[in-house]
Amino acid sequence: MLNTETILEKPNNSLKISPLFSHNHQPWQGNINSVSFDAEGIKFKLRNLEKPCYIVKKEEQIGVTNEGHIVPINHGNQAQIETLITVPSLAIQQLGDPSFLDFYGVKYAYATGAMAQGIASEELVIALGKERILSSFGAGGLSPHRVESAINRIQQALQQKPYAFNLLHSPSEPAIERRSVDLYLQYQVRIIEASAFLDLTDNIVYYRAAGLSLNSANQIEIKNKVIAKVSRREVATKFLQPAPVKILKQLVQQGLISELQATLAEKIPMADDITVEADSGGHTDNRPLICLLPSILELRDEIQTKYCYQQPVRIGVAGGISTPQSALAAFMMGAAYVVTGSINQSCIEAGTSQYTKELLAQSEMADVMMAPAADMFEMGVKLQVLKRGTLFPLRAQKLLELYKNYNSIEEIPPAEREKLEKQILKKTVQEVWQETVTYLSQRNPEKLSKALSNSKLKMALIFRWYLGLSSRWSNTGEKGREIDYQIWCGPAMGSFNDWVRGSYLSESKNRKVVDIADHIMTGAAFLYRIQSLKIQGLKIPDEYSQYRPEGL
Repeated sequence: MLNTETILEKPNNSLKISPLFSHNHQPWQGNINSVSFDAEGIKFKLRNLEKPCYIVKKEEQIGVTNEGHIVPINHGNQAQIETLITVPSLAIQQLGDPSFLDFYGVKYAYATGAMAQGIASEELVIALGKERILSSFGAGGLSPHRVESAINRIQQALQQKPYAFNLLHSPSEPAIERRSVDLYLQYQVRIIEASAFLDLTDNIVYYRAAGLSLNSANQIEIKNKVIAKVSRREVATKFLQPAPVKILKQLVQQGLISELQATLAEKIPMADDITVEADSGGHTDNRPLICLLPSILELRDEIQTKYCYQQPVRIGVAGGISTPQSALAAFMMGAAYVVTGSINQSCIEAGTSQYTKELLAQSEMADVMMAPAADMFEMGVKLQVLKRGTLFPLRAQKLLELYKNYNSIEEIPPAEREKLEKQILKKTVQEVWQETVTYLSQRNPEKLSKALSNSKLKMALIFRWYLGLSSRWSNTGEKGREIDYQIWCGPAMGSFNDWVRGSYLSESKNRKVVDIADHIMTGAAFLYRIQSLKIQGLKIPDEYSQYRPEGL
């Protein structure tokens, strides 16, 4: 590190250097024509990450070049061009953990997370997979037939290229979770993103253990890979440890896995990767990343010391990743990979309506709030949604208040019930209940039977009709229901919009998931170079140190 501070500034449209301390710089040798002293040339040279970067001084001018080399100091002659600072070439693949790239066969330590109900669509997964970027299909909330159709389409399009499918924990409907696992095993879906888990279930353990075997070298081969999305230490602990012996024994007794697979499962962690989810869209604990990531990294190291896995579990991050700055911050904190979510649903490949995409493209960081979740309504669980352009969060909160204050629909005062039917449901309670009966008769007859003798549960199911359909209305662009759209979104969306403002990505019609991935990762690598220069004493004007997305 230099013991001098070099100042790169632009007074009177020229670059100058003002050393604060004397220092002997090494001579630079090369073609002087390769050195840029003008603004555009300097920007280009700094962004040329494939080559090293030399900050040089000729007389009183500072220039930047990617060519030439440093030569030993000749005490007999004064160097015509001095080398002030050098930084090496930088491949984007150097960001994050290289084992993530090898393990999943991808080119970046970057992935896109599953957004339920097909928002993370087939088109989105295929577009990224073709470029060897891992993406998870949003299977949560979809019928088995719909998920099966997605599996067939994605597998046919990508063949051996990377893709993943979401396994969304369903505490109130475990049969749905099992059907998803059965489909993934049947079609040999080799990577799943497990999300919203509060504890390990026999379903997730079954998927993991069913893919275990010994190879010819007598080593454990893990075919069914698990990326667990967590926001709490206690949940992370369960995925960092081997599968519970009790569940493994049950699976053996049921004939679902072999004794060998159960034995092997006791020697490996439940997950290959843990995605630490900070303040994100949808289900979230609104945790600050700078506190959560170090905590989970420390936990991983403790458990690794205990079990001595051959391959330690990698820790990545999600929630708030939307710009090169946020991605680089995560990598510098020790993240093995980064995951984007909210920003992808404003892209043309996402399974959202154009109206929703445009709302997202206009949102700011403060345009989000928490609202009751449909899948865990009775538990009081909330998720983060967009409040700009929709009354959904306020209306959903009203439903939760009614649920807490009354034991049945019949107890709700007539005036409140009238508002409920006219303003929120826009149907009579009886009409909504009949639709719910029809739905549950096919999907969950057992729950319907319970609701017929439990007025509180019946009320919850009526309210969940609105909570469940509101997200579908947003995806399909239901006319007349725009004010009720439920749009899962975190503050990352507003941060992204700030970053791309004034560029071609400011409009949703120009947003492609691959472009965004490339820009975020390229920008992160560029900013790493800038920070490396600054740490060595270089002060760089904003016009040289900002990364703005340009057409690819």
